Amino acid sequence: MNNRPFSDPEGRDASLRAVVEMFTELGERLRSSGHGSTFDAIAHIAVERVRGAESASITTLRNGKFLTVAATDERAARGDEIQYELGSGPCVDAILDRSLYRPEDLRHDDRWPEYGTRVHEELGWTSMLSYRLGSDLTEDDVVAGLNMYSSKVRGFDSEAADVGLLLATHSALAIAADVHRGRVTSLERALESSREIGVAVGVLMTRHQLSREQAFDALRIASQNTNRKLRDIATEVGDTGILSFGDD
Repeated sequence: MNNRPFSDPEGRDASLRAVVEMFTELGERLRSSGHGSTFDAIAHIAVERVRGAESASITTLRNGKFLTVAATDERAARGDEIQYELGSGPCVDAILDRSLYRPEDLRHDDRWPEYGTRVHEELGWTSMLSYRLGSDLTEDDVVAGLNMYSSKVRGFDSEAADVGLLLATHSALAIAADVHRGRVTSLERALESSREIGVAVGVLMTRHQLSREQAFDALRIASQNTNRKLRDIATEVGDTGILSFGDD
């Protein structure tokens, strides 16, 4: 008996190439797209690269509330909304259970009888593929799920499920990187503001013989009176040595 681990090397190589191309494409889209479009890129690539996917969406769970943050079309978004209304469905449960769900015929799936009936009758969806994204790597209070829809019975085969799992894993890392980049940018801005304010406080303390608290209060009052950001007031004081309270 032939027990070779790969009986179809050409097929395996083709699948591997498809996965590599998918990851490369996702990376290129994320680099070329604006901030906040990570979820959109993932949803669209899921439809393009996961065989059987006709629509896709991304669900987030924050503070007990589910929200669709990206969808390739209205049918996918509505398919998500019905899950939120019922409190159950493949994507909702995938997130809560940290699992993968691949219902082959929602019309006859005992796990989601009401959802299956509604999503098929109202939207024509018959099978789905849902994953929890490991996006809790990014924020303690936020998790996400990738949801794909098909109008066909058994719309997703095992190969599609494997490719989807790889996409979900890679997407979670992309989301984490995107969030961390945003946090670094915010931290850098906060540090810069802190430096500007520190310089301004020092200038006011020296020039007007104020205490540290008095100098900071003066900056805050000027910011309120002129309806300008505290950092902008501080930068002006650092550059000119003059603090304006907005009085004529």
